[in-house]
Amino acid sequence: MTKKTLTEQETTARHNMKMAKKKAVRDKMIASKTQEKGLLIVHTGKGKGKSTAAFGMVFRAIGHKQKVAVVQFIKGAWETGERDILENYSDYVDVFVEGEGFTWETQDRERDIAAAQKGWSRSKECILSGDYKMVLLDELNIALRYDYIELTDVLEVLADKPSDVHVVITGRNAKVELIEMADLVTEMTQIKHPFRSGVKAQPCIEF
Repeated sequence: MTKKTLTEQETTARHNMKMAKKKAVRDKMIASKTQEKGLLIVHTGKGKGKSTAAFGMVFRAIGHKQKVAVVQFIKGAWETGERDILENYSDYVDVFVEGEGFTWETQDRERDIAAAQKGWSRSKECILSGDYKMVLLDELNIALRYDYIELTDVLEVLADKPSDVHVVITGRNAKVELIEMADLVTEMTQIKHPFRSGVKAQPCIEF
């Protein structure tokens, strides 16, 4: 039996009907989502883009004229394009650089622990104050991985955060307990990276 070939007009009509049905389903689903709350968001995984995606949310918050705090752990000593831009929006963003570099750069565990704990103390103030709509804890997962900060303390603070405050946490090797508590978790998967081909970190891409 020969299959009928549809005209362009018939193909368009079928497509429009299919999209109309899909839209009806989507609209019904969206209408059922009525809850609004401050989210705990975790960006983890070996792939690139965890902090970049988090800063994208920071810029979005600025666009909505919401107050944001950024606390940078571990790699805070780096000069980054994001931080340079945020200096232009000091009315909406407070940036606290508490890291001094990766542990293999400082080669001083006690100093790393002191810096991480200072950063966590600042983070607690920002989260619990209620002064910020969003708090980004950049590379907190790394500080937790090396046991620079007590995981139980972090979980307790996050459980007690104001209900309308968003907290975004980045870094590889997120703790299982943190993932279980989170509302939104994204794992960045590395497929290819230019560093493995001899390409160094570059402005616009890594920082």
